[in-house]
Amino acid sequence: MAAPRALYACDPGRSRGRLFAEPESATRSAFRRDCDRVIHSTAFRRLKHKTQVFVFHEGDHYRTRLTHTLEVAQIARAIARQLGLDEDLTETLALAHDLGHPPFGHAGERALDACLEAHGGFDHNAQTLRVVTSLEHRYPDFDGLNLTWEALEGIVKHNGPLTDAQGEAIGRYAGHGLPFGITDHDRVYSLELSSFASLEAQVAALADDIAYDAHDIDDGLRAGLFTVNDLREMPLTADMIDDIAARYPDLDEVRRGAELVRELISYLIGAVVTEAEKRLGAAGLDSVEAVRRHGAVLIAFPREAEKAEQGIKAFLKLRMYRHERVMRVMGEAESVLFDLFARYQRVPADMPPEWLQAEPESDTDRARRIGNFIAGMTDRFAITEHIRLFDSTPELR
Repeated sequence: MAAPRALYACDPGRSRGRLFAEPESATRSAFRRDCDRVIHSTAFRRLKHKTQVFVFHEGDHYRTRLTHTLEVAQIARAIARQLGLDEDLTETLALAHDLGHPPFGHAGERALDACLEAHGGFDHNAQTLRVVTSLEHRYPDFDGLNLTWEALEGIVKHNGPLTDAQGEAIGRYAGHGLPFGITDHDRVYSLELSSFASLEAQVAALADDIAYDAHDIDDGLRAGLFTVNDLREMPLTADMIDDIAARYPDLDEVRRGAELVRELISYLIGAVVTEAEKRLGAAGLDSVEAVRRHGAVLIAFPREAEKAEQGIKAFLKLRMYRHERVMRVMGEAESVLFDLFARYQRVPADMPPEWLQAEPESDTDRARRIGNFIAGMTDRFAITEHIRLFDSTPELR
């Protein structure tokens, strides 16, 4: 059962609006329109052929960026519903959060960041903002999707403020400053980078963590990188495995794994809701603006669940993300993007005509344009391009 709309929820009827003014819809709220625009975008469709952990041709049943994104959206809506938040905005942010990811998962991000090191680097959150504000070309009156201010804020700040009150970069950006895609946009349409984002954005961020943990376990089991019993290394999953064994003593390995994943998702969602209700009750907030001014995260795991979740991430890092098989394939994938970037720099005409620039441009502008082109590729298109342009292409298997 859905909770009544909370005072601290974002209200589409009070949205700060869009950069380009549009007539309101007679049938959909502002946030529902945002969500629909994300679903119908070209970038969203491309997620079905972008790597989560395993490259697309390694098997039809592994997660892709698209299936991961849909799972994040389901978890996010479940949490938002129990907390009385706006489900449409929450879903928008969950569906949009990976639009800026390049091919080949985090390996592709590392490769593009290295290629663009002298030109501001590459950041997938900044790239997502660029996709929804300029790179999508679907509407006659503007580039991008013209999402509401609340949607753009959530895309950029779902992990917390990016600057302090004086405008200095903090957190992950403290050492080298904010990505150019975010600073460029903020000068045109300020997203108040020093404040916290809405609760809907905070929910989407935690839902991403939950989906990663649970479904990467599922994929790791399917790939044979570890077994259900290996997950006894962690107290939380050990207890769940024992409980499953007591209830279903003769369950086969595949169903044991699936039941464990379901139990884990339910536990983490419940833990987030309980902790959020505790923090929100103590804070006594009466508006979304009070959420932004609060100065602390309100949607979070309680301490015990956070410790367990960090243990799962550590397990997956060692047994999955750094597994020799995964590391070898991702190393080859990085080499594909390094090759493509260097080739397009040498021979820009190898890119499609719509990506060519007739007027003279700086080295930085050219590099960023190439980066935008590569970031939008699917895994298989990147491989196809490499086969077209080079004599030898890694098989990525």
